[in-house]
Amino acid sequence: MPFIDAKISKKVSESEELELKSRLGKAISLIPGKSENWLMVGIQDGYHLYFRGDNSEPMAFIEVRIFGGPDRNAFEKMTREITAIFGDILGIAPDHMYIKYSATTDWGWNGGNF
Repeated sequence: MPFIDAKISKKVSESEELELKSRLGKAISLIPGKSENWLMVGIQDGYHLYFRGDNSEPMAFIEVRIFGGPDRNAFEKMTREITAIFGDILGIAPDHMYIKYSATTDWGWNGGNF
């Protein structure tokens, strides 16, 4: 039950969005027990972000939320992959991204909770 939510300062084309979704779908398997079959992705482009008081460079804030406990080693691998994905597709520099991880034991779906 992972969810990846990306707030991106630049406009994203439909083809870029589909490539992001596809590559994030593959990357989520770096976290044990997670797969694209349960992944939900949110992409908010044109988001007003400022970093270091400036907004002249493209940037992104990405949240990865999962059901279950945290796995620092897997999160480290995921950070490297997310950084590569957003760099390759959107040209966002690694030092212009924040990636936040949240793990929870409370997750609702289909009218109930896991």
